[in-house]
Amino acid sequence: MNCTEIASKIENQNPNATALEVARMCALICSAVSDSSELANDDRFLEVWDEVNMRIQAATDQHAAVTEELETLSSSDPQTFTQDQIWILVRSIKVQNQLLRLYVGDPSLEMG
Repeated sequence: MNCTEIASKIENQNPNATALEVARMCALICSAVSDSSELANDDRFLEVWDEVNMRIQAATDQHAAVTEELETLSSSDPQTFTQDQIWILVRSIKVQNQLLRLYVGDPSLEMG
């Protein structure tokens, strides 16, 4: 399948999506499979669609939680950080890494 065909399937699933949202989903869905021809099968496409949406929601939720913690942390003096505050920084780095891997198509995130 080519990008236009995949975008059409995405628009069928989400008719109110903007062009940018369709493009993002197209990239995420394509990077979630080893061969884009798998997406020609409607059942497989829907399986991948659901999985990508679940991952996006989970990453978004994690990002929101960490962002709130970081905002609180930013008003602290870095020289007096506690172990818990350092752990917040480590978790935020991990969440950012997950988001980056999701968007760049990390092969370890492929769905079988």
